[in-house]
Amino acid sequence: MERWRDEPEVRLTLALLAGSAVLIGVGTAGVGGSVALVAALAALAVLANVGGRALLDSAWRRVDLHAYAADLWVGVLVAAVAVAAAPDATPGEVQALGGLLVYALGRRLASQ
Repeated sequence: MERWRDEPEVRLTLALLAGSAVLIGVGTAGVGGSVALVAALAALAVLANVGGRALLDSAWRRVDLHAYAADLWVGVLVAAVAVAAAPDATPGEVQALGGLLVYALGRRLASQ
C-alpha cells in the first residue's frame, strides 16, 4: 500500500477534490442551488459510501480501488452542505462553491 494515501490530509484533500469536481460539473450543466440538488448530492454521497465499501471486498487485487474510493463520499457530502448553505445559488455560484471547497479548505490543510 502506498503511504501517501495513509496521510489524513491527503485523503481529505482527495475527498474535497471529488466534491469540487461534482459542484463544478453540476454548475457547468446549468443546475443552480436548490433543495433538490442538496438531496441529490446527499443520495450520491450515500451511493459513493456504499460503493466504496463494496470495493473493499473486490476480488480484483491488481489495483486497490477501495483505497481510492473509500473517502470520496465525504467530498460529495461536503458539497451537499455547501449547497445547503446557499440554496438559491445560480449555476455560476455553484461552480464557485466547488472552487472554494478545494481552495479554502485545501489551503488550510496544506498550511498545517
